[in-house]
Amino acid sequence: MHIVFAAPECVPFAKTGGLADVVGALPQQLVRMGHQVTVYLPYYRQIAVKTPEKVYAVRSLTIPFQYYNRFVGILDGGERNGVRYYFVECPELFDREFLYGSPSGDYLDNWERFGLFARAVLEASKLLGVPDVFHVHDWQTGMLPVYLRTTYATDPMLFRAGVVMTVHNAGYQTYFPPQTTERLLLPWDTFTMDKLEHYDTFNFLKGGIIYSDAVTTVSKRYAQEIQTPEFGFSLEGVFQRRSADLHGILNGVDYADWDPSHDGYIAAHYTPEKLEAKQICRKDLLHAFGAPSIAENIPVLSIVSRFATQKGFDILADAADRLLVKNVVLIVLGTGEPYYENIFREMENHHPGKVFVKVAYDNALAHKVEAGGDLFLMPSRYEPCGLNQIYSLRYGNVPVVHATGGLDDTIQPWNGAEKSGTGFKFHDYSSDALLSSIDEALAVFADKADWQTLMRNGMAQDYSWTNPAREYEALYNEVARRRS
Repeated sequence: MHIVFAAPECVPFAKTGGLADVVGALPQQLVRMGHQVTVYLPYYRQIAVKTPEKVYAVRSLTIPFQYYNRFVGILDGGERNGVRYYFVECPELFDREFLYGSPSGDYLDNWERFGLFARAVLEASKLLGVPDVFHVHDWQTGMLPVYLRTTYATDPMLFRAGVVMTVHNAGYQTYFPPQTTERLLLPWDTFTMDKLEHYDTFNFLKGGIIYSDAVTTVSKRYAQEIQTPEFGFSLEGVFQRRSADLHGILNGVDYADWDPSHDGYIAAHYTPEKLEAKQICRKDLLHAFGAPSIAENIPVLSIVSRFATQKGFDILADAADRLLVKNVVLIVLGTGEPYYENIFREMENHHPGKVFVKVAYDNALAHKVEAGGDLFLMPSRYEPCGLNQIYSLRYGNVPVVHATGGLDDTIQPWNGAEKSGTGFKFHDYSSDALLSSIDEALAVFADKADWQTLMRNGMAQDYSWTNPAREYEALYNEVARRRS
């Protein structure tokens, strides 16, 4: 089967979040299973820097808009691990400092940028290979299924192609004016409440959900949550209408990059059978953050995250003074919303010698945090899937999580009587519940034998891409069968 991924980001080319990791890893696993996979990305400035030599697969495609045409090239990005990459080149739209917007807000022409990208992928596929199934990701690619089922509905080359949409985070949406309908050359009968219209705005994500053959999201729990007002971000009714075709498929992780037995970023390698070297990683982590050496019986609490309201740092801030009177050290790595960056800086200033913060995106340091931490905190208000808790399991950095989305799916609570479970989780979204869960973890940490059992339980978990890829394969086959 031939699958075309249309995505706004993908490692190692361009990344703002976990979506890029998924689009980097899932195609490679599908290739290992015998499928042909092609990935299309916008040719951002960040990609141009990494791949400055241009090789054109298609020199020029004409993409029409209401009053003008744009002309785009399709660059051959080569083949990596069996996956073919193409980049959609349009310098006036994609040669910018940021992917989706500057610190002052989203780019106002994102409707044009990603409308063009969707149509360019369809046109390029007619020349470079029509797939059995298109797999599109998040609002930026939502126009591809819309175009496929409207403008291209009778195209003899494309009408049999299926389309699957993955919603990585329903909270990320865009709201464009109604005139976007005609600017993208769509008929006005698509701008209705049951199609693209959303509270008198033009909504890319809603369109993608409505017009796709199947919709997935990144954990089974999140697939249920987005059908509720709390997590649906005003699209819960749309998800409910598509519930028969809505699938929760948990993201996998790439253990070639994230495994303490061979991780090139950490100070020493260790395994479940030989945990001693984790202490070397702990000392290396403390040194990297400028923290003094501490006794082994003092736990290192750790965070690697994008700093955002979604991530639960409001309840952590509320709990900070009560938490940091305990005999613990807190290590924090991340960047994001200035409000939360300042909260962590203030926390560090108010608790010298207890809190150590680096406001940065640093992949190498993230590996050190996973390897050197004892407890990994993810108090997210909501978390569609989450990857860091899965990394933490493999590194014996025991997760403490809010029971939501993928966090609830991947972390099993510790049972001291049965010596089972992989971490700790709390259900009430509050600072008191978070502190109670941390206290439970600290009590187990004091028992070295139980703690090592807990670590080994987590390290034994397998959240590789093998099983998720099989679920996607089955879904692709079902969608292709329906379209045929």
